[in-house]
Amino acid sequence: MTDQAGPLIIIGGHEDKKDDRLILKHVADLIGDGKLVIATVASHEPEGYFDAYQQAFAALGATNLVELYVNERGETREERLAEILQDAAGVFFTGGDQLRISSQIGDTPIERMIRDLHARGGLIAGTSAGASVMSETMLAKGSSSESHRVGDLHMAPGLGLLPNVIIDQHFAERGRIGRLLGAVAQNPRVLGIGIDEDTAIVVEGCCFGVIGAGAVYIVDGSGVTHSNIAEARPERTLSMHDVRLHVLSDGDRFDLKRGIPGVAATQSEETAD
Repeated sequence: MTDQAGPLIIIGGHEDKKDDRLILKHVADLIGDGKLVIATVASHEPEGYFDAYQQAFAALGATNLVELYVNERGETREERLAEILQDAAGVFFTGGDQLRISSQIGDTPIERMIRDLHARGGLIAGTSAGASVMSETMLAKGSSSESHRVGDLHMAPGLGLLPNVIIDQHFAERGRIGRLLGAVAQNPRVLGIGIDEDTAIVVEGCCFGVIGAGAVYIVDGSGVTHSNIAEARPERTLSMHDVRLHVLSDGDRFDLKRGIPGVAATQSEETAD
């Protein structure tokens, strides 16, 4: 037992499953010999998801994997699903539709067991849709590869495992900077985090580190001096002034509490304490 919540590994999607498997190796190292639950809840057609991860993790020496799938919300009260999670060391949410995760397991015994697992030190990981659902409010739908249009954004409650942020995935690959700016414009007190494919943030305590091949983009709207998000008519292009952007890559760190990137910021805080 521990009084500290476990790590979160939040992946931008399309993580390497065949070559170096850097991100999956980090998951396997943290799990050790423990049971990893592969939650394929986000997919309407989950066939093949579990097999792909079973093969990828087996090559890393992690063989204690089981699948968790919920076809209908009512199943979350069945004992067979609770038994899957009872002795788990971690849960890995696969990709698909993040609304399916929140609508099928939100405020159910399954969600409570996952929260309890995380609270007592268990690992929770998620890729693509499984990444977006980590925040309290998640991006559910919005146009990619273009400047944000006011009104062209749909958000919904997530699982809330990482507070005060909103997460987007497949970030550079699908040109999603516009919609993340739109999300932050609606609520400047939250940090926007955009994660590229085959890239992840590893959250431990109030800080995270970046691993993988791509970049992580941090949109900080706390200093915004102007935004037309509330006044502009629908379909008007978003206007924001004085928004702050950080771009992080493998090995970089970010202090979520202070909103400061770089290893030095965290080290100086520890020294000051």
